[in-house]
Amino acid sequence: MKRIVEMDLEFLPYLNEAPVQPAQLQKQATSNDEVTINAWRDTWISNMKANHEKHGPFVGKGEPESDDFKPTHIGAQFNRFRNQPCIVLGSGPSLKNAIPALKENKTIPVISCLHNFHYLMDNDIKVDLWVTLDSGKITIEEIAEGGDEPLGYYLNKTADQTLAAFVSSDPGLIDSWQGEISWFNCGIPDDKIRKEFEAVEKFEVYVSNGGNVLGAAMYIAKAIWGCNPIAYSGADFCFDYMKKFHPWDSKYDGKLGRALIKNDIFGNKVYTWQSYQNFCGWFEGVSIKCPGIWCNISEGGSLGAYPQGNIPSIRQLAAIDFVRMYHICEEVRYMCENPTNATEPGFTAPKILF
Repeated sequence: MKRIVEMDLEFLPYLNEAPVQPAQLQKQATSNDEVTINAWRDTWISNMKANHEKHGPFVGKGEPESDDFKPTHIGAQFNRFRNQPCIVLGSGPSLKNAIPALKENKTIPVISCLHNFHYLMDNDIKVDLWVTLDSGKITIEEIAEGGDEPLGYYLNKTADQTLAAFVSSDPGLIDSWQGEISWFNCGIPDDKIRKEFEAVEKFEVYVSNGGNVLGAAMYIAKAIWGCNPIAYSGADFCFDYMKKFHPWDSKYDGKLGRALIKNDIFGNKVYTWQSYQNFCGWFEGVSIKCPGIWCNISEGGSLGAYPQGNIPSIRQLAAIDFVRMYHICEEVRYMCENPTNATEPGFTAPKILF
């Protein structure tokens, strides 16, 4: 049965403290690590070797002591946006809610999961860095999946874009990317992988990620760029009310499989997968134990939500309110630049902010 209803959405009240401990969330987030490592070990090793042979070394081109040395790793962006806010974009269905605010954004750095490439290009949204973590060939397809144009169109759009890529990213994706590549490594707890990697190149610019690309994007923004606060959008970790998994029409829509039911940030029931529940717990654990201001501007999804309310370590607010916090001085620009005649065209008096 399908029924369309209208409702007023209000964020759940904040709890005094999270009902679970960070250690418990971390344990939940890593519960499938062994299965994942066993499934991807050979692919990670072979991809790393192929990427290094064609695009390495990951540390950079030229001799490190020479003037022509050019770092090619994400560590070269250390402190790039220190003490500035950053918007980190996932691919959840609520990302569509942020498009008007992202169009208004003029100064806040934006870092996005690569899967959003076509969607943000179609909406003319500026992104400072794209991030890929997955090692499967599906990453190439996902650049265009659900977009308005064919794959070739979007690949041409990569020419003036920068991609932060795991060293074991799919070689086909790396070969197709026409812009810059900033490499990073991941601390995979497996001796065979570590030894195979180090036999090719000892490259220790690590990006923690919680097993998902949004985590890698957040870590780059927080730990390498030095950003604070961090604001997530499209960080749903669940389907929306119409069982959509992305803000565009996707082949994943409606395919619930073995789904769980949980609360979203408004207290409504939504479907999710166990893996995404685990990812969500990792982000919540980070917000509890890592100093900083953490915001969820997704206006939907389940990040920070529990049946009792929303955890206090993740502030829930609308995307436009977050952007306006950092642009609000623009509203008195005309007065500051025209002190002898501060009444803007169309107004009857000088504008006072509050």
